[in-house]
Amino acid sequence: MSSRSRSSRSRHSSSGSSRISDDQITELISKLQQLLPEMHNRRSDKKSSAKVLQETCNYIRSLHREVDDLSERLSELLENTDTTQAALIRSLLMQ
Repeated sequence: MSSRSRSSRSRHSSSGSSRISDDQITELISKLQQLLPEMHNRRSDKKSSAKVLQETCNYIRSLHREVDDLSERLSELLENTDTTQAALIRSLLMQ
């Protein structure tokens, strides 16, 4: 651990907040790695925390793009259906 991260942690813990231990961080990174589809398949490969966090950010960005794409496709679908069907679809989505 770098001296910079140690000093920021000691300042954080001295402010009265609870301190997260290195073991807890390692455990959380491991759990995060298991949630990532690409990294989950390669569980035996020990990845650095930075790599896991980078992959997490990439995965979240891809999920955002997928949500945007699906939202756009849904909007197009609703525009091209009759109002009764569109109302039914909207009510199902709101449940």
